[in-house]
Amino acid sequence: MPANTEQLEGRQSVLAALQARQRRFEVILVSHQAHEEKVAEVLELAAKMRVPVRRVDGRELNEMAHAASHGGVIAVCSGKPLLRAVDLPDILRNAPIPLLLLLEGIDDARNLGFTLRTAEAMGAAAVLVKKHLWDFDATEVARPASGAYERLPLVQIEEVAELRPLQRDGFVLVGCLASGKRTIYDCDFTRPSIVAIGGEKRGLSGAIREICDEFVRIPTIGGASSLALSHAAAIILGEALRQRDGKRSGLRNED
Repeated sequence: MPANTEQLEGRQSVLAALQARQRRFEVILVSHQAHEEKVAEVLELAAKMRVPVRRVDGRELNEMAHAASHGGVIAVCSGKPLLRAVDLPDILRNAPIPLLLLLEGIDDARNLGFTLRTAEAMGAAAVLVKKHLWDFDATEVARPASGAYERLPLVQIEEVAELRPLQRDGFVLVGCLASGKRTIYDCDFTRPSIVAIGGEKRGLSGAIREICDEFVRIPTIGGASSLALSHAAAIILGEALRQRDGKRSGLRNED
């Protein structure tokens, strides 16, 4: 496959990419065996956007696909445009109380995909990843993300210093550490927040720890000494959503 060309697999991933209109599509391959009602939305939008669609035998898709869960739909398209720290002001413009997720040390593409899916569902405005840690197969990220890879801004951070302007603008950088004295339930996530989570191997880097405003931990009962990054993100973002929903409900009741 040519450079800067990616392969998206599965109806949800392809449909989300079409709807996002950030990629240039070369062709969408649809299996002859695919259920028409399941691929109808993809075919309709592809026709509106004048994206070529080619019907192929399911065995051809099986040979191309990373996994057997492609659901009869594969797209060949340009890569998703990269976002940088300079793009954050535009991303955050319509987020009244933004919540950002900063990931360090995530090694598995599928875990990143699951984390993006959770982050979108829990209301994160964007996910930040250190640029030098970005070496993922986009196909492996997109499939478990179930469309979130296309919809949720994924921002590559060059240097830790790029987080400083956000802090000056009122963001609180909250680092998640197993040794944190306060739990996530003691942290106020109703403020503009950056939640920093490190991978199981190394945790948060010293550079990130130095600029964190607060540290919190996820309370656990015995057993494993740490949680997988994707699970930790789900728990923390779930608590953030609970607090934010509670605050919004309180404001509505006051009115």
